[in-house]
Amino acid sequence: MTTYARVGAVTGANKGVGLAIIRQLALQYPNSPTNNGRLLIYLTARNEERGRAALESIRTDAALRNSKALRSHGGLTDVEYLPLDIDSKQSIDDFAGQIKKAHPEGIDFLVNNAGIAMDGFNENVVKKTLNSNYHGTLEATQQLLPHIKPGGRLVNLASMAGKISNPKYSEAVRSRFLNAKKPEEITQLMEEFSSAVTKGTHQKDWPSAAYAVSKAGVIGMTKTIAELNAAGGSNVLVNSCCPGYVSTDMTKGRGVKTPDQGAQTPVLLAIGDIKGSNGQFWQNEKIIHWA
Repeated sequence: MTTYARVGAVTGANKGVGLAIIRQLALQYPNSPTNNGRLLIYLTARNEERGRAALESIRTDAALRNSKALRSHGGLTDVEYLPLDIDSKQSIDDFAGQIKKAHPEGIDFLVNNAGIAMDGFNENVVKKTLNSNYHGTLEATQQLLPHIKPGGRLVNLASMAGKISNPKYSEAVRSRFLNAKKPEEITQLMEEFSSAVTKGTHQKDWPSAAYAVSKAGVIGMTKTIAELNAAGGSNVLVNSCCPGYVSTDMTKGRGVKTPDQGAQTPVLLAIGDIKGSNGQFWQNEKIIHWA
């Protein structure tokens, strides 16, 4: 059985930015300050057929072959598939259980990339979007953060759309985001948004944008968890980031960045030198203001 110096996982990695993150991790790991031997990356997807097709695309990727990135080419990295649907608590439980069983000593990084962007705006769109982007990401973070080794990394993919400088947020809501000390306070805000949309009263405090609010939640939740984790003595670095406006299925091909360009900041946060950054929101490989 192969032993690995480093182990990580990327969620929602069968296409787009998630798949590019896997690819860039394999390409950049040899020159990373975290490189201390063989790396195993778990590529996760909700659909096994698509997940295994993505895995095959990685294993036959010309750039990876030419750079000898994968162990099959004489390099350092192996990539394996594991199922994960962040809409399902049971699936998150199963995934966390498999990771803990296979790696009882812990893993080195988790990149929570899985998420959705739906057309339209109504009660159903809000509930589905929050369930995936916020509640699923929170559940995966809370289950796996305790299993990340000292000095490891956790990265949550957010978006510039999640900046709370948007004037559609009331000052009261913006203040609650900024002053939150616990993830439960951010969850409460998400629940209030959903309830206000159902009642038709959201416009006095919130933008009419499910994706944007869900990502504001991810940024706020990541910040509170990072601060609590550090206060408890952990040196795991927990950050969120915006990959940029990437040309993917999610943006209907309208983005200005390639998936590989969008992967740069998440990969930096997972295996690069980030000077101890914790609880920050990043874009274009630097810390930016959330508010």
